[in-house]
Amino acid sequence: MPETYYPVLLGVGLALAVGSVILVVSYFAGGHKGGRIKLSTYESGMPLLDRSHKRLSIAFFMVALDFVIFDVEAAFLFPWALVIREGGKPLFAAVMVFFALLVVGFVYLWLKKGLDVGVRPVTSGARRRV
Repeated sequence: MPETYYPVLLGVGLALAVGSVILVVSYFAGGHKGGRIKLSTYESGMPLLDRSHKRLSIAFFMVALDFVIFDVEAAFLFPWALVIREGGKPLFAAVMVFFALLVVGFVYLWLKKGLDVGVRPVTSGARRRV
């Protein structure tokens, strides 16, 4: 049985070896010239007009993360929908448990206002910076 894994191990080892050799050769063969001007950021030959590190609201990242999490359900539900008749009642029960967990997660997200990305009102105790 272990001899069936030898081609996979050989492929992984070969990929790691080739990748390591490429990294080492490029480090020693490449030139290390430059300075502050050469490393500065530009777009289309023009320097940037404003800061590249702007502050972004975490709410946008949270909505993107929620989208990724709930988008994975489609990757699971579509193949199950194709074989649901052959799987019978055990597969149907497994799909319903999975779907129930997704609904519980969505309700929790909704109750925690994880889907609200609008402007939140400032509370009376907090001050706003100008």
